[in-house]
Amino acid sequence: MVDLREREAAAATAAASPAIHCVELSKRYGRTVALAGLTMTVPRGEVYGFLGPNGAGKTTAVKLLMGLVDPTAGEGWVLGRPLGDVATRRRIGYLPELFRYQPWLRGREVVRVHCELARLPRAGWRDEVARVLGLVGLADRGDDRVRTYSKGMQQRLGLAVALLGSPDLVFLDEPTSALDPVGRYDVRQLIHQLRERGTAVFLNSHLLTEVEMVCDRVAMVDRGRVIATGTLDELLGGHSCRVRVTGLDVRRREALGGFGDLEDDGEWIVFRGLEPERVPELVSEIVRLGGRVYAVEPRSQTLEVRFLQLLGEDH
Repeated sequence: MVDLREREAAAATAAASPAIHCVELSKRYGRTVALAGLTMTVPRGEVYGFLGPNGAGKTTAVKLLMGLVDPTAGEGWVLGRPLGDVATRRRIGYLPELFRYQPWLRGREVVRVHCELARLPRAGWRDEVARVLGLVGLADRGDDRVRTYSKGMQQRLGLAVALLGSPDLVFLDEPTSALDPVGRYDVRQLIHQLRERGTAVFLNSHLLTEVEMVCDRVAMVDRGRVIATGTLDELLGGHSCRVRVTGLDVRRREALGGFGDLEDDGEWIVFRGLEPERVPELVSEIVRLGGRVYAVEPRSQTLEVRFLQLLGEDH
């Protein structure tokens, strides 16, 4: 009875823990530093973007978190258990960037093979195969051989395999790289569905516009270490607005400080942190103070621009 209570308490603790938590996780191969001191927390039910240039350490981080390689230093937990825990791996889905399935197999057969590898109950295989093939849009191509699949269809098949067993955490490495715009939209919708059911998604991608559309939080890595992390609003600094105005003296310009941080550049004033819905209010206030407005340019920094800025600062 005591053992049962202990197991139940351990299960409850694991369920309340983050999907991923690591502290100073590092990996060296000889003198080469593949990952240097990765510290991050990924809450359950969030989509977490992991961004960086080639060679930044993204793939090494995934291998460490999956338990495929051992860290040189640091420690980490996935779904409340130490890295490499065998039982926990069964609750994780993984779509690697580079994968290849046997071309002579049918799509449905590929998924059945992975049902066996995942040790899913055999009685439920048929329904589970139909479910994941339907999720990725391959319900009507499941009986076709893999060699007849386009690259995008093979990507969808890999995604179906990653979703077997309704995992609590899914690692997606460039999941939309081979897809057309319709396929990318479908994958975004699928990621939203995973979030709604409480699944954490760890997303590696170089398509930053895709990341902006789906991620709750982002970490940017370069040369084996994290250079920035946070929500998109925190990383991008919120919205801003650029206004071309005349007729305002210094005192009246300073009176507009309530609309955001001002950056005065002659006829142009930039208001940083100004939400788009307040722009009409700003224009009315400028006119009330005696100014004349010639142009209004609401804008928000893109993730791509911010990413390049951070890389430049790091180098």
